Amino acid sequence: QVQLVESGGGLVQPGGSLRLSCAASGRTFSSYAMSWFRQAPGKEREFVAAIIWSASNTHYADSVKGRFTISRDNAKNTMYPQMNSLKPEDTAVYYCAAGSMWPATGIYDYPYWGQGTQVTVSS
Repeated sequence: QVQLVESGGGLVQPGGSLRLSCAASGRTFSSYAMSWFRQAPGKEREFVAAIIWSASNTHYADSVKGRFTISRDNAKNTMYPQMNSLKPEDTAVYYCAAGSMWPATGIYDYPYWGQGTQVTVSS
């Protein structure tokens, strides 16, 4: 069984930065994608970014490309989205998802999910 724990959310000013983390335990993710989704109030959960664990290849939604960067720590089974130049429209609960091979950008592609961490961008 795979468990995912997100952390790093909080309140930040527009233009500011946050670094989230997702720590995984259980089965190895070496051959799988690990992704971030977000869900704003009243909206559907949407794909944000992904990293292909073994190759360190990254993929980003157009809405965050150039502002968000994904990295990983193999020893800790942890990924770190660095979120820069944050905008109010980035406000959402951010979820870590794992257990699917790439390409996988839909919520039903992933069998494992974290509990979510709130990111609020406001002046």
